[in-house]
Amino acid sequence: MKTVLALTLFLNLLAAPRLAPLWQTNLEQAKNEAKAGHKLILLYFSGSDWCGPCIKLKKEIYESDAFTTYADKQLVLVRADFPRAKKNQLSAEQTAHNESLAERYNPDGQFPMTVLLDANGKVLRNWSGYPASLTLQSLINDIDAAAAAH
Repeated sequence: MKTVLALTLFLNLLAAPRLAPLWQTNLEQAKNEAKAGHKLILLYFSGSDWCGPCIKLKKEIYESDAFTTYADKQLVLVRADFPRAKKNQLSAEQTAHNESLAERYNPDGQFPMTVLLDANGKVLRNWSGYPASLTLQSLINDIDAAAAAH
């Protein structure tokens, strides 16, 4: 009976939906993690409650199982969000941090903007907007090419 129960529990865990990848909010912590894990950093500028392309990119690519699997092995994820609705406002400290990131990595204020960084914060590649030509596979190919060239 215990074997059947254990097997049932194991199969339920396998069938459980994957959680979306964990997006950090602090670039300095992400740099430390990237150095320790020999990973690159994907910095994503979004307007989570007002930017249609941001919402679509997050849903179609960044929350996909394939991206989650890839990111778990290759990337440290950082999101710099700029919500507008009062109920979604970030702390003053987080807002200041995100604005600092925008000054350095997204000075034109484009949304969505995705920036690939090395573990030291050097820009390797960026993607502005959510063009129709951007697919999960093309994004992965671009990240892999930038990593190989780095």
